[in-house]
Amino acid sequence: MAITNGYCTLAEVKAALRITDNADDTLLENAIEGASRRIDGFTGRFFYQTTNAVKFYARDLYTLLLPNDLYQIITLKTDDDGNGTYEDTWTLNVDYQLQPLNAALQSRPWNRITAIGGKTFPIIIQPEIPGVEVNGIWGWGAIPDDVREACVLLAMRGFARYNAALGVVGFADMAIQVRSVDPDVRDMLSPYVRYGIA
Repeated sequence: MAITNGYCTLAEVKAALRITDNADDTLLENAIEGASRRIDGFTGRFFYQTTNAVKFYARDLYTLLLPNDLYQIITLKTDDDGNGTYEDTWTLNVDYQLQPLNAALQSRPWNRITAIGGKTFPIIIQPEIPGVEVNGIWGWGAIPDDVREACVLLAMRGFARYNAALGVVGFADMAIQVRSVDPDVRDMLSPYVRYGIA
């Protein structure tokens, strides 16, 4: 089995666990994928890349809030008459700007688009037809180090859970309960948590 959109590698988790054989590779790969999707759920975003054309309703005439991270834009088009055809293609830095302007300096994706140069976003002409179509590469350019490390820790925890009946690990006369949320993982991921857009 290959890892799909994982935030760390099999080799990184095996090194952290001091595992040198291949007997448990499938279980470890499952743990890595599970940890990666838990990170997606906790942060409200994903750190891999996918290319899609997505339709949106603009917040107002000048602001389009993006509910997902935008790594690179391919085209931005609008449907100005509400007929479901996105016939007006906009030009970057002439008709719109990607925000925040310093996103590239911080190695972060964009999260909103601002209309400039006299252009405006169409506001709900037909309630069932969004006015804006953004075709782009969604996600992050690279997995942040904190996210990679959190994935290693979560994958280790997920793998160890196979040996922890009912969440309890026993050692001779001692038993330790596996906690539901690792505080170190929470601290690593908290700067990346994306809160909902109303």
